[in-house]
Amino acid sequence: MDAQGRGQGDGIDPADQWVLNPQTGNYELRLNHSEGQSSGPSRDTGNGHDAPRRSRNTPPTDGTPQGRSARDRRAPGAAGAGAGATGEAGASIPRARNSSGPTGTSGTSRRDVPAQRGRRAANNADAAGAAGAGRRKRKAPPNARKKKILGWTGGITAFILVGGAGAAYYAYQELNGNIDTIDVQGAGSGGFKKDQAVNILVIGTDKRTGSGNEGYGDKNSVGHADTTILFHVSKDRTNATALSIPRDLITDIPDCETKIGDETKIVPGEQGVRFNTSLGQSERDPGCTMRTVKELTGLTVDHFMMADFNAVKTLTTAVGGVEVCVAKDVDDPDSHLKLSKGKHVIKGEQALAFVRTRHSFGNESDLDRIQTQQQFLSAMIRKMKSSETLTSPSKLWDLATAATKALTVDTGIGSIEKLRDLGTELSKVNPKNISFTTLPVIDNPAEVVKATVVVNDAKAKPLFAMMQSDTSLTEVKEQEKAAKSKQAALLKGTKAAPADVRVDVFNGGGPQGSAQETLAWLQNEEGVPKSTNKGNAPEDLDKTSLEYAPNQADQARRLADMMGLPAAAMKPGKEDAEGLQAMTLTLGADFKGAGVPIVGPAKAPDGVQKVEADKQVCAK
Repeated sequence: MDAQGRGQGDGIDPADQWVLNPQTGNYELRLNHSEGQSSGPSRDTGNGHDAPRRSRNTPPTDGTPQGRSARDRRAPGAAGAGAGATGEAGASIPRARNSSGPTGTSGTSRRDVPAQRGRRAANNADAAGAAGAGRRKRKAPPNARKKKILGWTGGITAFILVGGAGAAYYAYQELNGNIDTIDVQGAGSGGFKKDQAVNILVIGTDKRTGSGNEGYGDKNSVGHADTTILFHVSKDRTNATALSIPRDLITDIPDCETKIGDETKIVPGEQGVRFNTSLGQSERDPGCTMRTVKELTGLTVDHFMMADFNAVKTLTTAVGGVEVCVAKDVDDPDSHLKLSKGKHVIKGEQALAFVRTRHSFGNESDLDRIQTQQQFLSAMIRKMKSSETLTSPSKLWDLATAATKALTVDTGIGSIEKLRDLGTELSKVNPKNISFTTLPVIDNPAEVVKATVVVNDAKAKPLFAMMQSDTSLTEVKEQEKAAKSKQAALLKGTKAAPADVRVDVFNGGGPQGSAQETLAWLQNEEGVPKSTNKGNAPEDLDKTSLEYAPNQADQARRLADMMGLPAAAMKPGKEDAEGLQAMTLTLGADFKGAGVPIVGPAKAPDGVQKVEADKQVCAK
């Protein structure tokens, strides 16, 4: 569109780049200047009446399946053909809008997706029909409707070191062919659901694939899980938490099933090894990393997305650069990052240097590099959501092409259609309610020279509980205030000692074996020996409940504190319990597992690192 203002638009009206596809009812981007077209969606006959329109659901008259573009329906060599050109099946090729006659040789009116028209020709046509009574005004460019047209364009790859992507319908096959997939052999959940929380594992591998990346060293490496982010989107899509997992974390990697060619094999697990070896090493695929993350956090990963160095370079270039801020002059000879103090727009090699640098900020550790990457990703999200990106068809097309070429995903989302559906869900989250955080860790006490880290359980467990219960790390003030108030009221008063808590456990809608699992957890880990497994409840419940007598309130408060029960789960009776009568705990469909709070903490533990996506922070 900028070229048009400089007289370099080749006579193309920018408004006509967006056209209505009658087969789908959606606006589409048409960039092929030479493609033929039929009479427009509201063609004026010159006598004050519009030509009849075919219903959106009426099949094309040439027998071509709906959903195929005009380009697909043309016979080879038909581009630019004049009147009388036909396709292989004998169907007429529509005339350009400026040619005489509304149809091709068959005489059958067709409503293919219109191509662009020249500005001069369009103006002449408008002038010729100006005298016709009741002439309709040409619709304004659909930028005013961009939220509907581009509704799915901002989120599908925003956490793969950079971007989301959008595309016009006509480019479906080209973009679809760009995507690489891996069958992770059941490591995921079986697919995300629109009415459930979504967990996407974003993996940045340090494999030196792609042009120009050989010079970064270790060019023959099979790659590791160098940058790993678990992106959790709440069930109601009000908030999201992006949890970075340090590559040098010492953890256990479970056995994992991998598929190599036509052969499926089990890669044995390992104990006490670096997290980054969950990918690449011993022929482990991303499914192994997904399983490792589930063991670590308790969250089942729905899908993975993986990218290499080229993702950073190509996607930042496609979006026109990302604005970052540094609090001091930077000159890192290792990553080749050189920036003066202040704000900069970076892309390509410079962007890659920014996310790779370890010697520019903080104490030069991998944990500090993670924070720098989080700041970069936050900036990328802001750029993706900006009108500068969403209103530029050329940027969206470049970004779609770059993103799909950069992606490797599991087969569950291995198509544009599935990525679009996932992107629709992710893009519902407001950036102000997206938080980046890092798994709480401490230096490995087993090492004299500190090179690795281990999980800080005291801070990590409450953080996992918050993610499992969809509790936001951002200041969603009303929700946070309500959560604090309810939990404070629930737990107000004395609490019985765990050994004095008497409870009968029923499974009323939880996974099979939930009552026994909970019993083992209460007795072995929480010190509640006076607990009993009563098997299945008389009826299933959507929500977990705890029934207790007034004189058991102190026991109920203790159990509610242990299990993270919400106030709504508490069901006090009217009469006191007699003798050794136990409370009744019925696990509902909201029960996620023994030790997993039904409702997470009202706020994150003190000292948990956090970066908010809607705020710019200068790297120090």
